[in-house]
Amino acid sequence: MGMEASFIFFLLVLPLVMADLRVGFYQSTCPQAESIVSQVVKYRFNTDPSLPAALLRMHFHDCFVTGCDASILIDSTKQKESEKDAQPNHTVRGYELIDAIKEAVEAACPSMVSCADIITLATRDAVALAGGPNYTVPTGRRDGLVSNIEHVKLPGPTFTVSEAFQVFKAKGLNFADMVTLLGAHTVGVAHCSFFEDRVSNFQGTGSPDPTMDSNLAANLSKICGASNTDPAVFLDQSTGFVFDNEYYKHLLLKRGILQIDQELAIDRTSIGIVSSFATNGIGFKQSFANAMVKLGSTQVIVGNAGEVRTNCRVFNVQK
Repeated sequence: MGMEASFIFFLLVLPLVMADLRVGFYQSTCPQAESIVSQVVKYRFNTDPSLPAALLRMHFHDCFVTGCDASILIDSTKQKESEKDAQPNHTVRGYELIDAIKEAVEAACPSMVSCADIITLATRDAVALAGGPNYTVPTGRRDGLVSNIEHVKLPGPTFTVSEAFQVFKAKGLNFADMVTLLGAHTVGVAHCSFFEDRVSNFQGTGSPDPTMDSNLAANLSKICGASNTDPAVFLDQSTGFVFDNEYYKHLLLKRGILQIDQELAIDRTSIGIVSSFATNGIGFKQSFANAMVKLGSTQVIVGNAGEVRTNCRVFNVQK
């Protein structure tokens, strides 16, 4: 059975107005904007099934710094290092795809569609192509005028559930949103450097993390120890390219790769949500769509603030 056969598509009816954003924002100024984004994403996805994971990571890393303002796309200059060069962003990818979408949109509607909206729309479209929910998102974001490497403070893989929640809470997201959004780890990979201590020398004990399945720990130890590079493994060891609820099922089997992931199935405040999503894949996808709309509305710039960049990598007015 091909990957496509396992896809479940459904349309969620979400609020048409979110803050100062609205569904169909470009209907009169650039009616083809969303279809252009969709076409470019689909073309790339056909040759790169890892695209959804890449865009989800880019979207999260953008929104969790100064809000969803495309500040992660700005290239550093000799005068100033941007968010893109912060250590947590070294493995973020997908910038060339955003460039390609921007070029196509600019050709159709010059200076109309923001890079921030392009990230949000492209992520939505990629998630749907991987089997995730097909949902509407409000648009109307403007691009930020600041990108500073010192602003990048993201939750790390060794955070506890309560530590991670403080970061999500600061962005206006609730506890259920956090557990839901971490479900994005159902696609994508993690490099050994993010979890290697769990499989070999957990907290200096010389032994694997007891909360990780011993067979998984042994297998990961071989993978990570067999190379001088920093190999990557799927966060979901069964369907790493498909957006489904297998991530939560694995957590209940002690097969979470990152410590923060496994903590969700241990902490009494999150285990109930994990168990619910593990048995209700459609419920997870509905919750994920709603949480993504909420995340995408975090600290957005609207109206006449900010700008609409003509090149997503540089501010319109060089500083």
